[in-house]
Formats: sequence, structure tokens, C-alpha cells
Amino acid sequence: METITQIDFNEPILRTVSPEDAGVRVDQLLAQALPGYSRQFAQNLIAEHRVTCRGKAVSKSFRPQAGEEITVLIPEPTELRLEPEEIPLEISYEDDALLVVNKPRGMVVHPAPGNYSGTLVNALLWHCAGRLSSINGVVRPGIVHRIDKDTSGLLLVAKTDQAHIALSEQIRAHSLTREYRAVIHGHLKEAAGTVDQPIGRSVSDRKKMCVTDRNSKSAVTHYEVLEEYPQFSLLRLRLETGRTHQIRVHMAWLGHPVAGDPVYGPKQPALPGGQCLHAGLLGFRHPIDGRSVRVEAPLPGYFQAFIQKIQQNRR
Repeated sequence: METITQIDFNEPILRTVSPEDAGVRVDQLLAQALPGYSRQFAQNLIAEHRVTCRGKAVSKSFRPQAGEEITVLIPEPTELRLEPEEIPLEISYEDDALLVVNKPRGMVVHPAPGNYSGTLVNALLWHCAGRLSSINGVVRPGIVHRIDKDTSGLLLVAKTDQAHIALSEQIRAHSLTREYRAVIHGHLKEAAGTVDQPIGRSVSDRKKMCVTDRNSKSAVTHYEVLEEYPQFSLLRLRLETGRTHQIRVHMAWLGHPVAGDPVYGPKQPALPGGQCLHAGLLGFRHPIDGRSVRVEAPLPGYFQAFIQKIQQNRR
């Protein structure tokens, strides 16, 4: 189904199902056709009877055939009700279309039950005076991709819907570079490699993710060993996909969890306060003029201090 890049809210959008998309669930087709929107958003549209075929509302499991026409009605974004908060931010790059924030470890990205203030979104609403893309709705305005609360580093934020859609397309095409540094327990057998294992939610603990073939999504992480210490290794990692907890889950699956990870690592973390994982590089094509943008963030103090500590143990 053809990608929907121009959205006129509350105006019917008509798309014809292509032969290669025949028999695919309509919620999946919509999620693919709406870059920047989640599958949950597509399912919400269906639940609100905003998606029809042959003049009738469809269910999320409906599988249209080639040549059938799907009509989608996207409502106006709900007015933001989150409070802007004057929270200091480290801005690594900014222009009229987007900004890149160097998020500190411990900061929650967007509001959720128990965290409705003090989040990155609250800070962004203040910094951008509310001028953020509406693609992800009222809770995650402008957020193109996320990093965990206890992961530090670079996060991409869109100010306009046009920029958000273009950047999301780069993520889907795997052309946006996301590079991390991590300290892991132990030593890997290979100096460089790729983990290509699907990730889904754990059946035994719904707060955790795991490598599984059950209700999972493809997940690919590339790694390179930069340094080895007696009990730890320093890695450079590049994400090809961006699943929840992807690096943490893949490293734990290899038997070498990220140092300080309270969820997937040892019960007594080697590093109090969060995992030793830093998003240090973002590379992308600018969504407006197409130029190459590369943004880097140095290792934060807590990360450098931990490396110095484990270096001393080698002597």
C-alpha cells in the first residue's frame, strides 16, 4: 500500500491494496503506510471506525485483497495538556526542523504513569515553546526514537510533522546511524560480529523483553570490541533496528549483559544507578535539504569513571 506522506486531518485518505500486500492484516498495512505512526495508532484508528473497506468499518485483523480500496480518516491531534517545565537541556544540534538532545542518565523520555513531570518531553515543551511535531500525539510530541531512562546520550526530536515523517522513513530504511558505547561483563569470543535475533515481550515478566520467536520483531545489533579488561569489555555497537531494550537484551542473550543493568544483568549491578550504555553518535540526512548531519556526544562522567576503575584493576 502506498505510503501516506501528506495528511489532511479529518479528510478521507484513499489507498489501493497492491498485489504484494494482499492478505496482510490491515493494521500492519496502515502502520507501514503511515511512517512516524505506531501500529497501536493504526489499531486505535480502526477501533474508532476510521478505517473502512467497501464502505464498511473493518477490524484490525481484516485482510484486504489486491485492488480493494482502504479509506482512512485521521483525526486532528489532541491539544497538548502536558506542562512545559524549565529543565536544563544539553542541545547538541538544533535548527528550525529538528534538534538533537544529549539526554542524561536517569531522565525519563516521555510521560507515563508515575512520571508525568520532569521528563524530557516536559523540558522540550519549554525549550521549543510547544513547537514540536504532533505525529506521536500528546504524550510523545516530537520524539522520533527513544532511549531508556538509564541510558545516556543522543536522541532525535522533530519540530515539524514533515521532518518527523522523513526521519522515521530513514529509521525504517536503516539509513539513520545510531552508534553506542557499552561496557559488558566478560569477553566475547569474536572481536566483531552481529546479533540477529528477534525480540518480543517476556511471557514470564511483562516488564522485560527477551529473544523469542513468539510475537516478536526482527532485531539486529552490530558490535565491535574496543578494549578488554579482566572482567569487562568496552564495545562499540550500531543498531540496524531499534527495538525496546535491544542492546541490553542482545548482550544478555550472548551471556555478557551490560554493566550496571538492573534488569538483564546480575542481581548486584557492577555500576549503581543505571547501565553503562551511552548513545554517542547519530548520523542522518537532513529532512529538509538532504545534507548529511553527524552529531557526537562524549562519554559522560559516570561512564569515564567506571572505565578508569576497571582499567586500574588490570594493573
